[in-house]
Amino acid sequence: MSDEGEPEGLQSLARGLGVLRVLAAADGPLTLAEVAHAAALNRAVARRVLLTLVDVGYVLARGREFSLRPRVLELGEAYRASLRLPALALPAMRRLSAATGQSISLGVLDGAEVVYVQRVVGARIVDVVLDVGTRVPAHATAIGRVLLADLGPDERAAVLGAGPLGALTPTTVTDPARLGEVLDRVRAQGYAHIDEEFEPGLTTLAAPVVDDGVVVAAVNLPLSTASLPPGGVGPDLVGAVVAAGREISAAVAEAAGRAGAPPGRG
Repeated sequence: MSDEGEPEGLQSLARGLGVLRVLAAADGPLTLAEVAHAAALNRAVARRVLLTLVDVGYVLARGREFSLRPRVLELGEAYRASLRLPALALPAMRRLSAATGQSISLGVLDGAEVVYVQRVVGARIVDVVLDVGTRVPAHATAIGRVLLADLGPDERAAVLGAGPLGALTPTTVTDPARLGEVLDRVRAQGYAHIDEEFEPGLTTLAAPVVDDGVVVAAVNLPLSTASLPPGGVGPDLVGAVVAAGREISAAVAEAAGRAGAPPGRG
């Protein structure tokens, strides 16, 4: 297949993945010439790809030979963890739903959107239920702000700068500078709270799910603004959501064979 017309970044990624597949299929270390032949690359390109993979820690160079390093297992582990996360989250989500009577959602970040990957339907007749697979703008949701808050400055700027930030209600924060301040606050306090920015009459809390120090998902508790007591959301509800996030984080850590739960934020 020709690389003609493809952006250089895509070519480089495809070549890197091709070299990793070649090394993974080999019975032992390979020379530069062997990698180049098996990956259908010229020697100069194969050398650049190999040296890049060495620099980022996925390939070991020993003399004239190259082989995979154990760090490459992180790629498969991340995929496996993402597949089992919804099941691991269910017990904590069910407990939070039983305690509050509300539907509980779990979401992950995909570009500038949140994708819901798990839900537990609450007991209340009037409730907010978003189906698994539903996509919503990350900047206007509590769950999205938890996920955006964990991104580094460059990655956050790239995500938020990919397109205009739409207003879902008159109170939705759409100014990038102001939203950046909001996200910094979310990161510092360890949870997000939005009030009628996603939908009129809806207040939402969300807390992070952490896997090995990285926020990989967030758990979400929607509340009717009209049903809140005087003073609005209290520390008991915030604490319940944060505790659910930590419980799911502990389940993820245990499934991955790590001792103890990742420390919670805030």
